[in-house]
Amino acid sequence: MSLLRQNDERPDDAALGEELTKGTSPIVVASIVAVVLVCIAVFLYMFYGEKPPAATGQVVAVWAVPHHTQTAGLDAAGARIPSETFDQMLVFAEVKLHNQGKGPLFLNGVTGNVTLADGIHTSYAASQSGYNDVFLAYPDLKVPHGAPLHSDATIQPGQTLDASIVCSFRMTPQEWKARKDVNFGFGFQYQPPLKLTPQPAVITDR
Repeated sequence: MSLLRQNDERPDDAALGEELTKGTSPIVVASIVAVVLVCIAVFLYMFYGEKPPAATGQVVAVWAVPHHTQTAGLDAAGARIPSETFDQMLVFAEVKLHNQGKGPLFLNGVTGNVTLADGIHTSYAASQSGYNDVFLAYPDLKVPHGAPLHSDATIQPGQTLDASIVCSFRMTPQEWKARKDVNFGFGFQYQPPLKLTPQPAVITDR
């Protein structure tokens, strides 16, 4: 009878597993999870954080030309409408874009950004044909007529693209002179945007 009692009192495997589970502290589990997360974060930083950007560049020169515009006072049908006058700044820039990555860069947008007292004013750069049209409309411009930048240009690995852009801002020469900042933004497909701030002095045509 004593042997039977001893066999009955022996715990089964399920009971032993339950006892072992109860012995695992939540603090230990949390510590293990924290270590794993830290390892993942370090790996991601090493893989992505130290990887240089694919797109680099510089602003070679900037020219700003004030222009006072007065509309003709006629609509498309020839009927008279109130004439409108406004001031604008034509901002030209020669830029160099370089691809230091391993794959091609696909440009998908270029902007000019001027910071005034009331905030940031943004203008999309003119298209290739629009850039050339500016020189046809204003033949007396004292700005070099460089090769226009294609808004959808492709830059191959190792290639440096040297081109020119123009942006138009509705502001007076006084507002332009009082600007706090000017920079140019370049968007790329599947890549972070590139922001370039002119280092040379801006040449203003008075």
